[in-house]
Amino acid sequence: MAKQKTDDGYNRGIYSALRTLIHFIAAVQFSYGVYYDFSYVHFPPELRRPGSEFGGKLKYLTIWDAILQAAYFTICLINDFIGTNEVAPRKTPLIRKLKDYTLAAFAFPVALNVGVTFWTLMAIDRELVFPKALDAVFPGWLNHVMHTNIVIFMILEICTSFRQYPSRKNGLTGLGLFMACYLVWLHVIRHFGGIWVYPVLDVLNLPQRVIFFVVSLGFSVALYLFGEFFNNLIWTKELKQLKTGTASKKSK
Repeated sequence: MAKQKTDDGYNRGIYSALRTLIHFIAAVQFSYGVYYDFSYVHFPPELRRPGSEFGGKLKYLTIWDAILQAAYFTICLINDFIGTNEVAPRKTPLIRKLKDYTLAAFAFPVALNVGVTFWTLMAIDRELVFPKALDAVFPGWLNHVMHTNIVIFMILEICTSFRQYPSRKNGLTGLGLFMACYLVWLHVIRHFGGIWVYPVLDVLNLPQRVIFFVVSLGFSVALYLFGEFFNNLIWTKELKQLKTGTASKKSK
């Protein structure tokens, strides 16, 4: 019995260390990706569209998401050291609450939105989203950090860290506000810079753009629901235990 407890403790220690390592790698790579993009990726004049100076790199949802991922995994690291990853802690620290809500409302749905949308449009016509001429100034590794690894590390995070999703009302409210802010920002750039951030919007008329934005918001909601479903599928046993424990406490 003592040996089994020792083995269980050892396995939990290895699992905890692996989870922390994943958080560290993710926090470093997304932080470095943002730093590298702002510091070293500069488009030559011939590749810049007139008016593209307005908003700088913050025009792109990809950058918003990369900053979000860097912040989220930094929060994860802080939680690993001063918070808790227990399924049912006696008192949930604020950093853990922030971590769980940030993944549900922002980090997971926005990461999958960016990754899936980018690679889908690339497959249809890359000139509408990432012209081939940009390959000379935007390195391939950075492209994958910004558009591929965001999805990979979100899947890893769901699978290795337990969380209880917030109520759908609270989660979808946060996501809706985030996406609404970005859509408003797109129109601010269009008004003051005279360009649509994404060339695909130039080939759409007004009704088509409205449909595009509605579908984009609907897609974000669907990704939120998928994240909730995926999380609940991975952690079914723990969530049942948590629900049973909560019910027992109420009955007492």
